[in-house]
Amino acid sequence: MSFTVADLTGDRTEQYQQLVAQAEALVTGEHDRVANAANLSSLVFHALPELNWVGFYFYDGNELVVGPFQGQPACVRIAIGKGVCGTAAQTRETQLVPDVHAFPGHIACDAQTRSEVVIPLVHNGELVGVFDLDSPKPDRFDDIDRAGLESVARAFLAALPS
Repeated sequence: MSFTVADLTGDRTEQYQQLVAQAEALVTGEHDRVANAANLSSLVFHALPELNWVGFYFYDGNELVVGPFQGQPACVRIAIGKGVCGTAAQTRETQLVPDVHAFPGHIACDAQTRSEVVIPLVHNGELVGVFDLDSPKPDRFDDIDRAGLESVARAFLAALPS
């Protein structure tokens, strides 16, 4: 398979529509979650500006365990309910954090991170893990990012076996 990452054009909503189309093209026909997580991490890391970490944590039935990512080495295990990732996993709600230093219990895997967005991954009612993006820029993520990244996460989930 040959895949070329296309430059995103238009306004940010249009850019996310293009990014989601690229994500869907990457995962179509592939059901391995590790392979898809690896490709989607790379796609998003290279497509969006001002990011220092993009990746997946998978739920092992007990805690979140780091999966494929782009960026500096990461925390390997995160307890459910701890930090931004653990909170997203516990609440099953996207966490949009403009200043990680103001988030109670934030886990500083990379000291350069200032803002974060974490999307819970739920498939057939079961927690699969989380999709995590970090930025060295405070207040980097907004509702346009949240909606676009939730769509990328849905593309990942749609490729999982039923």
